[in-house]
Amino acid sequence: MFGDGRKLLVVGDRVLVAATQGEERTREGLILPASAVEKNEVQSGRVVEVGPGTPMPPPADVSDEPWKMTDTPAPNFLPLEARVGDQVLFLRKTAIEIEFAGETLLIVPHGAILVLARQEQPELEITPEFNSDNFQI
Repeated sequence: MFGDGRKLLVVGDRVLVAATQGEERTREGLILPASAVEKNEVQSGRVVEVGPGTPMPPPADVSDEPWKMTDTPAPNFLPLEARVGDQVLFLRKTAIEIEFAGETLLIVPHGAILVLARQEQPELEITPEFNSDNFQI
């Protein structure tokens, strides 16, 4: 959701990315201007929105007359690995640049993402409490 109340809906196996802007540093510590960074084949950014996934055909009911189906099956999607908030490294050539609500965004196919960096949430360990009153011998 953007500041003016509008929201972009990403379709299929695409990911909406806010590209990392500005200068980058080399291994030697040199600062590269944005014009030099644009010539790179890969780019990094933060995932803003994720599509539903790769559309999958519904499992076919084996019947004599499949064209007589009365109910339209709900679409099935194979979910994507990328999540909102992930840092991604992707191929720049495949990205499509758009501007929405004054913000420059990139639409990137999921297959063009090379690496994901994610903050893992610590898993909560639930230990069952032992109560001897619950057991009888």
